[in-house]
Amino acid sequence: MKYEWRKKDKDIYLPKKMEIKDIPTMQYLTVKGAGIPGDELFAECVGALYAVSYALKMNLKNKEGFYDYTVFPLEGIWDLNEEGRKLYSEGISIVELKHLMTYTLMVRQPEFITEELFTEYRDIAYSKKKNEKILELKLETIDEGEVCQFIHIGSYDSEPETFRQMEEYAKESGYERAEKTHKEIYISDPSKVAPEKLKTTLKFKVKRSL
Repeated sequence: MKYEWRKKDKDIYLPKKMEIKDIPTMQYLTVKGAGIPGDELFAECVGALYAVSYALKMNLKNKEGFYDYTVFPLEGIWDLNEEGRKLYSEGISIVELKHLMTYTLMVRQPEFITEELFTEYRDIAYSKKKNEKILELKLETIDEGEVCQFIHIGSYDSEPETFRQMEEYAKESGYERAEKTHKEIYISDPSKVAPEKLKTTLKFKVKRSL
């Protein structure tokens, strides 16, 4: 049976309601970048992630432990650089600070993919694509822990209101936001879906309120 993340992991990628969720430890291909989302560097990072993700999926069918799977969606952990944090603390809208953003983009990988397999197919992908970001990729195990999560429907610029609602929900549930960074999982393809219909799963880490 093919592993379909939309079916097997609905509680992680497609939560039906706003909730507090303990996310299991998983491994990802990751790459870091900075600047305006969607610019040339961002596109290079995304291209690098998927070049290696598909190289692994298409060439490992005879490897031990392999099972067929749908390539996982793009995810990103977002933050502001030092200047951006200062301006945000002074009341500047996050929407106006996109050029000061930093990010770690990632695509989840099945557990049977080892460091050795990753290195082999990263180098193969680079020899074909010549995308320098491919050489910056890492295979990392990430433990998110407890998060508040919800699906945001609409443009990326309208996310702050959803985050405000999520913070209120967390507080009412006996939690508080643990850090200002947040994760986005891109369920919709912005090149194919109108901004007002985009689906993005939002998450931020939480901790029990004192």
